[in-house]
Parts: sequence; structure tokens; C-alpha cells
Amino acid sequence: MPSLSPQSHVSDDERERGLRLLVVEAAFSGGATALTTGVILTAFALHLGASNTMIGVLASAPFLAQLLQLPAILLVERLRQRKRIAVLTSIVGRSMLAVMALTAFSTGMLPLLILLTAQFTLCGFGAVGSCAWNTWLRDLAPENRLGQVMAKRTTRLTAINLALGVAAAIALDVTDAQSLARDLVFAGMFLIGCIAGLISARMVSAMPEPAMPERSDRVSLVALLMPPLRDSNFKRLLIFVASWQFAVNLATPFFTVFIVRQLGFDASFVMALSVVSQVANILVLRYWGELSDRFANKSVLAICAPVYIFSIVAMIGASQIADRDLVKLWLILLHLAMGASVAGVTLAVSNIALKLSPRGSATAYIAVSATVTAIAAGTAPILGGLLADFFAQRRLELLVRWSSPQSSFSVPILLTSWDFYFLLAGPIGMYAIHRLSLVQEQGEIEPREMMTEMLNNTRRSIRNISSVAGLRAATFVPVSLLRDGRTALRRRSAMKQADQMFEERRED
Repeated sequence: MPSLSPQSHVSDDERERGLRLLVVEAAFSGGATALTTGVILTAFALHLGASNTMIGVLASAPFLAQLLQLPAILLVERLRQRKRIAVLTSIVGRSMLAVMALTAFSTGMLPLLILLTAQFTLCGFGAVGSCAWNTWLRDLAPENRLGQVMAKRTTRLTAINLALGVAAAIALDVTDAQSLARDLVFAGMFLIGCIAGLISARMVSAMPEPAMPERSDRVSLVALLMPPLRDSNFKRLLIFVASWQFAVNLATPFFTVFIVRQLGFDASFVMALSVVSQVANILVLRYWGELSDRFANKSVLAICAPVYIFSIVAMIGASQIADRDLVKLWLILLHLAMGASVAGVTLAVSNIALKLSPRGSATAYIAVSATVTAIAAGTAPILGGLLADFFAQRRLELLVRWSSPQSSFSVPILLTSWDFYFLLAGPIGMYAIHRLSLVQEQGEIEPREMMTEMLNNTRRSIRNISSVAGLRAATFVPVSLLRDGRTALRRRSAMKQADQMFEERRED
């Protein structure tokens, strides 16, 4: 077992080896996550007979557990051994997956309570470990490569999610619900996830940890939390994070319930949709990482966040379409849009929180961000689960009618059950996007300017791979857009020069 102690000096070769391990390790941590969370966890809970409230509490566990990051700050700052904390908590937490695998062979309330307890234990140790892991990563990865490194890692995570998602969809499709074969499939998923998680912990232990600067004073939680809470720009980011997480987690944890119970599809179709979303995610993730490094994370969010919120609201359309094949097509299109947009949202939110955290003292900033996320994202699904029966007994009917001298027709719109959650996510999400506009980040440009640059990049890429004159003509971009693109680049260059001059004067 490699040493778990930090190093006073990390050479360039050790740093590069650590970054390579960071990307490779994603296959194992991603495997553990892919087989035991999200759609699979919700489907497993439905398989055991969980109620809507139980599903909401289960979905809230990863977020509410993040509240443990507050005491974890003191643990990290006092021990100052982030690798040791990250590795040991990973081993203990992921061993709970083996316990969860055993519940597949039981019925009643007891296995559900064991599942819930094991999930909270797993998430609790994971939260303590992630507090150490995030600040360790902040000091290990060079700032100018942070976006690319995280994009590569997330690409690997998405790839393994895709492969295992296909395997899980096939396994669920060939087994009957409430059968012994289905029990074995779920148990096998959680057991394999446990093994993959332990391998991940072993690989993390081989990565170098730069030693944290020594502190001469005694660590106080209040003193640690004051700098991020006094940082006005970081507080604006926290308001965005809170409103965004509440909007998203009010609806998305119940997608599986909506598709299985309200629309009447099988769990294997839900897994197929998850695969579709992951395909879209992996195809665009590296591109979002490059754009976040070239421009700013906020610019990426300004494009991806509205698309994601619109896709959630558009889930209402699935309950309005009578044709089953059209419903499937609609859900596939929405999951393509959500997969592509959430790739940019996830990457940019993580990066902007790291970027606004001072190097060497990022622990408190990241923990405060995680705490706000925990409260907002943790309460949303619980509230959704508790209100499920309330909305299930209510319906909203709208009639859109068009009349003309020749003919007339009407379109009835009926909102029931989970439709209300998708509708409520819209205005809350738009408020979050408004709060994002108030956050200041160096290098940010207007969404229109970034879209212009994206169009120009796409045009150049197509021209490079195509020798067909007609295709080149079809990729024509108006001169006004090209002019706007050049203006955007000049403006961004001037902003970077001004930021650099400001930093030099502040250092002087």
C-alpha cells in the first residue's frame, strides 16, 4: 500500500503521473457510481416496494450527507492529511454497497430501512472524503489545465456509465419484475460496484498529495467559514447554486417514477434513456471543457442551464401525447438535450467553485458551496416525495381552441401528478439563471458572442473534413456573425489584459 502521507515537494513527473491516475481511476469510481446510483438505485427501490416519500428521502441522501462537510473542514485543517482521509472514508463508505446488495433478496419495510441506512452511511463517509479530495485536487491540478483534466476525467466517467448502462438495461430487459433473476441482477450490480469502489480507493492512494501550508493558529470553524461568507462574489455564486439545485432536484429524482408509474414503461426503457443521455454527454463534454478554459465557466453555464431547464419543463409533453411511439421519441429527444446540457452545467459549476476559491485555502470555500448544495438539493426531493400524494389527487385542465371561418380545432392540456413538478422547476430555474448573471468571473463573454464562436468553430471543423463544395456552401455563416465573433475575441483579449494588469498591481 503506498504511503498516505502528504509530500512537501511534488515533482513535475509525480504531478503528471498523479493526473494520469486521476483520469484512469475515473473508470472504477465511475463504475461504482453507475451501478449503484441514479436510475438503478431508484429502480431498485421501486423493486423493493418503496413509496414516493421513501424515494424522495433516498434521493436526498447524497445531498443531505454533504452537511458533514462542515465538521470535515475541521478534520482536514487539523489533520492536514487529505489523502489519508479520502482513502479511508472511501473504503468504509463503499463497503456499504455489499450490505445494500443483500437487501435484494428480502421484502417488506426492513430491507428498505437497511437500504436507506446504508445509503446514508455511504454518502456520509463520501462527503467527508470529498471535502479532502476536492481541496487536494485543487492543489494538484495546474489552474490553466483544470478544465481539460476534469473534462478528460468526466469523459472517462461518462464512458463507463454508458457501457454499464447498456449492460444494466439489457440485464433488466431479459429478467421479469419481482423474479429471482431480477433479485440477482440488482444484487450483482451493487456487489460489482463495491469491488470497483475499493479498487478506486487503491488507485487514489497512489496519487501524490502536496502538503498543505502549516498553520500557526488553532483552527476555528467560524474563522474558516467567514472568508467565503464575506466574499460578495462568492455569495452570489452560492445563491445561484442554491436556487439551481432546488429547481433541478425538485423534478429529476422522480423521472424514473414518472416514466414507470405514470407513463407505464419498463425500467429497462428508463435505463435506455439514461444511456441516450450519457451518449450525448460524452460527445460534447470535451468541447465544454475546452470552452470553459478558453472563455469562462459562466459563459458555458449561460448556454447550458436554460437548455436543461427547458428540457425538464418539456417532460410535461410526454403525458400529453397519446401515441406510445411518439412518447418514446419525445423522451429520447429530451434526454439527448439534457445529456448534452448537463455535461456543461456539471463541469462549469464545479470549475467555477474551484476557480473562485483561493489556492491553498480552498477547503472552506468548497465546503460552504457543498453545504448550500446539500440543503437546497436535499430538501427538494423530500418535499417532492411528501407532496406526491397531494398532486396525485389534483389535476389542471387547459383547453387551447383555434377557430376560423373554415374550421376549428382544440388541444386539451391535462396536468397531473409529476407534471406539476416539471412545471414548477421552470420559474425556479429561470430565477437561478438570473442570479448567475450577477456572478463575476474573469474572461466571461456574452452568450451571443460565445454562440458565434461555437458556430465559427463548427464551420471550420466541417470545412476541414469536407471537400464537397455544396457542403461548404451549406455551412456559410453570415458576415455579421463573423464580425461579431472577431469583436468578441478582441473584447475577451482586452478583458484578459485588464485582469492581468489588475493582478500585477495588486501584487505590487
